[in-house]
Amino acid sequence: MECSTIELLAGNLSIILVQRIAIIAVIAYVLSHTRAFRLIFKETTTAREKLALIFIFSLISIAGTYFGIPIEGALANVRDTGSIVAGLLAGPLVGTVTGLISGLHRIYLGGFTAAQCGVATMIGGALAGYIHIRSKPKAPEWITGIITGVSVIMLSMGFILAFAKPYEAAWSLVSRVAIPMSLANAIGIAIFMIIIHNAKEHQTKIAALQTHKALKIANATLPHFRQGLNPISAEKVAVNILNMTSAAAVAVTDRERVLTHIGLGQDHHAAGMQVFTKLTKACLQHGQVTVAQTQQEIGCTLPTCPLKSAIVVPLYCQEELVGTLKIYYAREEALTALDIEFAQGLGQVFGTQLELSALQHKAELTAKAELKALRAQINPHFLFNALNTIVSFCRTNPEKARNLLIELSDFFRRNLNSTRDFVTLKEELEHVDSYLTLEQARFGQRLTIEENIDVNTLDILIPAFTLQPLVENAVKHGLLAKAAGGTIQIFAKTIKNQVQIAISDNGQGIPPAIQQQVLEHGFGKGAGIGLTNVNERLKAIYGSKHALTINSVEGEGTTILLRIPIDMEVVVNG
Repeated sequence: MECSTIELLAGNLSIILVQRIAIIAVIAYVLSHTRAFRLIFKETTTAREKLALIFIFSLISIAGTYFGIPIEGALANVRDTGSIVAGLLAGPLVGTVTGLISGLHRIYLGGFTAAQCGVATMIGGALAGYIHIRSKPKAPEWITGIITGVSVIMLSMGFILAFAKPYEAAWSLVSRVAIPMSLANAIGIAIFMIIIHNAKEHQTKIAALQTHKALKIANATLPHFRQGLNPISAEKVAVNILNMTSAAAVAVTDRERVLTHIGLGQDHHAAGMQVFTKLTKACLQHGQVTVAQTQQEIGCTLPTCPLKSAIVVPLYCQEELVGTLKIYYAREEALTALDIEFAQGLGQVFGTQLELSALQHKAELTAKAELKALRAQINPHFLFNALNTIVSFCRTNPEKARNLLIELSDFFRRNLNSTRDFVTLKEELEHVDSYLTLEQARFGQRLTIEENIDVNTLDILIPAFTLQPLVENAVKHGLLAKAAGGTIQIFAKTIKNQVQIAISDNGQGIPPAIQQQVLEHGFGKGAGIGLTNVNERLKAIYGSKHALTINSVEGEGTTILLRIPIDMEVVVNG
């Protein structure tokens, strides 16, 4: 409140003060849409950010002083709106310092109520900051602001009555300005709080949209990053991000080279080039998110580069820095805090996807190693028995012995040399036939083979080394225990979108109690591991619903059923 010769009626004073509040409200609305003012939405702020908030609120509070109405040698004002809002929304430090600055400014201006009003403003900022602490985690509401504002004005009026001289002048002033100032500051604080609340809700909605967008991008890119970080997967990921965001360009690098660059600037930010921008080099060097708001900060060597701002996010796989994700924009100062958080979120999601890809690759290598070991495993008893059988035919039937040697050679050649993951059913059956030819030569009439194969199934791709282990189990564990031997039946036919393959024997059967154990662990003591391997590979490739099915009756026989999808894309290696 400041000296002046102008006198106003209390009614007019209320109206004019509310008009001043309207000006501050407009300022608050404009500021709420600036990047600096959104710092109050953050859970934690740095010292530099707190200084920025103190500066903003101090300006608002001082402006409230200058917007004051001279009356009876003092000044009816809305100064306390700024310091109280600062404390309520930004915390005790910002509120206290803002109150101190605006309070000292009021004292500096002078007047017979200067000291009382200045001290009340300081107390108001500190009090609002204390309320901010007490109200956590719930943010103070506008009604809290009104109560605080009215309390501070009443405190100020009390100080004036207690310490301002002469008392008669103090009483005359208080009686005229107490209600208008309380009303004006209460309205100002309420409007300010509501504007900030709405701005915060708007930010929350934007953040939710960004999260939704990030999830959509993550879902769209998951199949690509399952292939690992390479030029093909990087390009598909970059295209997805570019199509789903307002970015001008998207690039992905490894630790040394640009894997892909899609969008503006791809004429000189070309795939295959060495990483050359200083922004990306800084990200790779420090392993942290780097941001450039200007073309100069990006550090492109081409002066006419259309890329003006960028964020570079490190990509980690199992805690190892493997590359970067770069999102560019075509104008300077384009990046907001939400854009940076969005990019960081994508980087974390992509890192998780790369880790899953690495784990999947390790699992595949393990499975292939197991399969290779299984293929290379030569059962010494089978080899010994096959050679003895061939030897027995060398004198009595040399031609048959010769043919059996060819079959034995072919059988082991397929076991040891095949590197393909998928083969046609026809090729797999030829492998089975080589095995059964040798076993039939050994057992003679004790082993009978029946095949009923739909010709339409012969070109369907199935996982390699799938049927022979099942047939071998049927012979060894189903028929050999019976003195009379038995019959192996192999059926294959298409049903809807899959081929069903059944391998049956009329041997001794498998007790119900151990059927699941056989699928998971074989027959024990290393026997039947081929059956387990086939079952696990089918589940890994096609899903658990395509696991082997055992139908067995003790004393009557066993049927193993495979269901292979025929419309599923597979890659044939070799």
